[in-house]
Amino acid sequence: MARVRLSVAERRDELLRAAVEQIEARGVAAVRISDVAAALGVSNALVLYHFSSKEQLVAAAFTHAAEGDLAQLRRLLGRRSTAVRRLRAAVRWYAPTGQAKGWRLWIEGWAASLRDPELRRVAASLDQEWKAALTRVIEEGTAAGEFRCADPAGAAWRLTAFLDGLAVQTTSYTGALPRTTMLRWADAALARELNLPVGAPAEPAGAEDPAGPGDLARPEDPAEPEDPARPEDPAEPE
Repeated sequence: MARVRLSVAERRDELLRAAVEQIEARGVAAVRISDVAAALGVSNALVLYHFSSKEQLVAAAFTHAAEGDLAQLRRLLGRRSTAVRRLRAAVRWYAPTGQAKGWRLWIEGWAASLRDPELRRVAASLDQEWKAALTRVIEEGTAAGEFRCADPAGAAWRLTAFLDGLAVQTTSYTGALPRTTMLRWADAALARELNLPVGAPAEPAGAEDPAGPGDLARPEDPAEPEDPARPEDPAEPE
């Protein structure tokens, strides 16, 4: 069967999704260009046509994953609801709740970024955007009188540091904590930062927890607008 011809944007997206899957399965150090090519049934040359090196492919794959996580965060924090409920939804989504696949990817990225400046830039940018987004909503809630928090930026740092550490522990070692325990700890950490009674309900009874990292129920991406007078994409190598 003839291979379907994809646009450059479609092919890059396909390659990045395959790269994320291979990194999750094999780790950054072990993954090869040939692994990504084999997963899609294409040649190594085609992968290298779009990404000139493994390092470039890995950095782009983490950027791709980060953009998906940030889009979900923006949806959660952009809801028409109280700041407390939006923060609780975001913290519960961020917390490791048994969906270890997504957390394995980020732990791999953190470790590899110690030796890869480009990957370190991607990881740091994602981390800064997370903290900034949480800080803004904490500031909103404080200004609205929902809770008291004298240091919103510090609260965002402490929350993400706690959840990152919990994710490393539960993903790296056997005998992980039960989901209910992790969610209770996440709720308690948020309540302490907002000076709320621990255990105070922030969501209506029966509200579902949002999907965790790596388990996003993302809507379909809208179709890309056509570029005006755009020349045809160059032919890919077979």
